[in-house]
Amino acid sequence: MNSTDIQAIFNRIAPVYDQMNDRLSLGQHRVWKQMTIKWSQAKTGDTCLDVCCGSGDLALSLARRVGTTGKVYGVDFSLAQLAIAQQRSLTQYPQPNITWIEADALDLPFADSYFDAATMGYGLRNVTDIPRSLKELHRVLKRGAKAAILDFHRPSNSYLSSFQQWYLDNLVVPMAENLGLTQEYAYISPSLDRFPSGQEQVNLANEAGFATATHYPIASGMMGVLVVTKS
Repeated sequence: MNSTDIQAIFNRIAPVYDQMNDRLSLGQHRVWKQMTIKWSQAKTGDTCLDVCCGSGDLALSLARRVGTTGKVYGVDFSLAQLAIAQQRSLTQYPQPNITWIEADALDLPFADSYFDAATMGYGLRNVTDIPRSLKELHRVLKRGAKAAILDFHRPSNSYLSSFQQWYLDNLVVPMAENLGLTQEYAYISPSLDRFPSGQEQVNLANEAGFATATHYPIASGMMGVLVVTKS
């Protein structure tokens, strides 16, 4: 699947994206996102980046964390997702410290060493070139800055992996079918199969130039957060 196909999928699912995230995560994605924010070590006054921001959950949380003296940029290549994020920001957090930008995670429109912290939620699994995405993230971070990358994973435990697949096949995809989005959500299973394991992500982050990289499994390995630091 190429970048245009993935972009089209996220444009089509934008109206139900949050509802489906609730179903996919059994309602736990909000907790995991708060963990991701904490691991990024964003603080008051920082300039922060949320890559593949979707409907804006992480960017909005970052904005609250950095306060009115900070600045947050939410980047996504889906205009439909960005429109929802912008509307949410006007109603949930009407402050001028969030800027929404249409851009590709593989070619970020920012100067080198620009950000104090960064997050990415459910984006790394969907980019067409993971090493390039990590190199771009490394490029735009300041020295000593951290990024925290949250995503779904295939658990190494065969029983949990079987449960995850049953859950996708019997609960998530039928719900998507009821919404007329069967094809759009059927891609999740093959994307999980292709996604590098936690250790493989650590290796890729090191190859991208990060000084440290640690992968934290969550929910018995069905989720994980990759935390990286630029030297």
